[in-house]
Amino acid sequence: MTVTVNGERREIESGTTLEALIKELGIGKKVMAAAVNMEIVKKDRWPRHRLQEDDRVELLHFVGGG
Repeated sequence: MTVTVNGERREIESGTTLEALIKELGIGKKVMAAAVNMEIVKKDRWPRHRLQEDDRVELLHFVGGG
């Protein structure tokens, strides 16, 4: 199935969870917040939140600087 992650279309397996997607992308330690279809998904729900066809996923991390 196809989802959009930070503006980029990606093919993932049906039934993929938000946590599995983040691990597959190799950015688990960097992601601080996630939203699916403009709704924040709390981190404790990532392992249970199954993605659906055409979901729009935004993965955010904080960058320090000055």
